[in-house]
Amino acid sequence: MRQMLDATDRRIAAALVASPRASWRELAHGLGLSERTVVRRVTPLYADGTLRATAVRNPACFPHLIPIALRIRCRPNKIHQVARARARRTDTVWVDILGGGDEISTIFFLDDPDARNTLLLRDLPATDAVGSWTSHTLLRVFPTAFRWTAGLLSPEELDRLTPDPAQRTAPPAPLDIDTALITALAEDGRATYTELARRAGTTALTARRRLDTLLRGQVLRLATELDLALLGAHAEALLWIAVRPGALQETAQTLSSHPHVRFCAATTGPPTCSSLSPPRTSTPCTPSSPTRSAPSTGSPPSTPPRCWRPSNARV
Repeated sequence: MRQMLDATDRRIAAALVASPRASWRELAHGLGLSERTVVRRVTPLYADGTLRATAVRNPACFPHLIPIALRIRCRPNKIHQVARARARRTDTVWVDILGGGDEISTIFFLDDPDARNTLLLRDLPATDAVGSWTSHTLLRVFPTAFRWTAGLLSPEELDRLTPDPAQRTAPPAPLDIDTALITALAEDGRATYTELARRAGTTALTARRRLDTLLRGQVLRLATELDLALLGAHAEALLWIAVRPGALQETAQTLSSHPHVRFCAATTGPPTCSSLSPPRTSTPCTPSSPTRSAPSTGSPPSTPPRCWRPSNARV
């Protein structure tokens, strides 16, 4: 995995964050590069794990899924161990260590109530390093924030790479091949249509059409995982906002459309809106910087806050 990217690699990575399945030709056209340059630069990034393509289900289209946000307080000397353990779970979306040094923020998409109860009533209480936690159900995720590219792409470049929102449709009725397609895409979001067809037991043309239908219906979204520090975002502000119920929709839409917000969701609990806002900066944060903030207290961490990418997961 790379520790640093040059300016061209960062722009290519940002384009893949915006359009995870864009072809090399589309990336070249969108960024004003040659197709050969794109292939030469991006192939090693996937090969060494710097980039990883995956897919994330939309909980609104899967009634059995229980999306929850957890804030876990634990002993500072064990926080990396706890974060790694959460990241290894197959139902983890992401794990963040917050700037206070004793708190973890994480998102889970749990398969059913039994999985939720097992996590909250067995697994967390059995972890000695964990002191307390709060749980919030995600009521709605606002997708506009997924256009975040760390400010590395111009609005025109972003428009060339991302689909027109007007093309979105109502979620389609589920088909038998959907589970196999989504599972294959979660493992490799850039799998070829031939490979998707083999996994789903259908033809490449059918797999392509069905994937297009699922994406336009927002049944799932494609995602590119990477360390955001490689794009110049060395810290994030995690905001938990208490909003009047009547203003929740307007507030969340305003936040999600801000160019520095990459995630926004309505949640249960006193803070009814949560957002992640990476600053556009190329200056690394220091342990004393009031950057990745959450309403928490504690001693400054001995190392800068970081994000753990699930090894098999979705961001």
